[in-house]
Amino acid sequence: MNRSTQFPAIASLTLLCALGSAHAAEPARPTSYTNVIEEDFGAVMARMKGQKAQIEQRQSALLQERYDLSNRPASGATMSRGKPLQEGVRVKLRSGQSWDALAAMTPEEIKARDLWPAGFYPLPHPNHAEGGMLFPKFQIDEVNKQARRDLTRFDLDFDLPDHLLPEFPAPIYLTTRPDLGDVSKGKLVTSDNYYELFNGVLNPKQLEGLRLLVVPFPQQQFNLTADRRSERPSLGVACFDCHANGHTNAATHLVGDIRPQEHRHRIDTPSLRGVNVQRLFGSQRALKTVEDFTEFEQRAAYFDGDPVIATKKGVNILERGSQVHFMAEFEALLDFPPAPKLGWDGRLDPKKAGEAELRGQEVFFGKGRCSTCHTPPYYTDNLMHNLQVERFFKEKTINGRLASADGPIKTFPLRGIKDSPPYLHDDRLLTLDDTVEFFNLVLETRLSADEKKDLVAFLRQL
Repeated sequence: MNRSTQFPAIASLTLLCALGSAHAAEPARPTSYTNVIEEDFGAVMARMKGQKAQIEQRQSALLQERYDLSNRPASGATMSRGKPLQEGVRVKLRSGQSWDALAAMTPEEIKARDLWPAGFYPLPHPNHAEGGMLFPKFQIDEVNKQARRDLTRFDLDFDLPDHLLPEFPAPIYLTTRPDLGDVSKGKLVTSDNYYELFNGVLNPKQLEGLRLLVVPFPQQQFNLTADRRSERPSLGVACFDCHANGHTNAATHLVGDIRPQEHRHRIDTPSLRGVNVQRLFGSQRALKTVEDFTEFEQRAAYFDGDPVIATKKGVNILERGSQVHFMAEFEALLDFPPAPKLGWDGRLDPKKAGEAELRGQEVFFGKGRCSTCHTPPYYTDNLMHNLQVERFFKEKTINGRLASADGPIKTFPLRGIKDSPPYLHDDRLLTLDDTVEFFNLVLETRLSADEKKDLVAFLRQL
């Protein structure tokens, strides 16, 4: 190459490199679709396993900063099968602060002085940038034992301690057979034992619906493709892997219907108990029937709301006229747990309730304003409400989750609420005591310490 051709070539190469560097430095453009880059599975797994400890340490530090995670069971207060309830406010306040002092401030003051408690901000997914279904270890172990199906993720473990989660396995009560009590007989219902437990109790349609609820189907993190998050190819996830025994085991995920990633909410798995009296489904989706919810979960939520990825990984398209109907018919049989102190109207029987519980009921229907949304007998108004919690804080990013306006949230039933910790749509409230403090600030009700204590006593009886 002579000098006359050498310099233009070098100049062109330099320009190409510069353009390449500029292009590489550009931020990724927002997209509605999952950005999947095909990589060697072994390399992906090795990289994500290597990052696991650092990611989990970051989430653990956040939890320790926000909450008292100690095991402090309440005296004489248990869930339906006897697991002790955790007591006390677990959200930590800054040094020198008090709940009464905060309650005396306006939302504008709290926001301006940056005094909103850390534990009342939205709770991020354990790895918010990655997201995906994540199960408590007790669920993983029992499913592995019974069905030899592994729900372990190689990149991430569940983040909240077991003593702050629902009892496991949860009892199952049926609206059609209240005389039987807990029809699960203390077992986790899976594909291995559903027929043995329910043959002769359900009709053929309901039994088929239950079968479909305990059979695994491909899901974003658990499937047979190379971009899964299970070490071995997986058959997938069953509905009852999250809604264990038709209730909840507190398994978490990210909502599939919000973009971009930092705006997506962590999901607290809701109980399926009492869906027969509900008219809205999904914490924010406002789906109108349990059939809609069942179909939506399989087609969309299992794959982060991305039908392209769903097709690749093996979407299970349920037949609406039979399969969806059968599943919903069984779900509609799941009853709330017994509440022996409640009358037929959902209020306390004064002959059975204690003084603190009766005082708490007065707060619930009076000064506390709880019944504005949570109306008896099932303690839901079947509506959506926007709490406008963003009044109290400035936007900030927390472990990949942008804390900003949540928008309208479904009014979940409070019947059986003691069986369903942690609370709110994203698990940010660990105990009923935390929940009362949260709403005391949000609703600006200024309850006294005794009124808050009595209100918790009432909630435990629902």
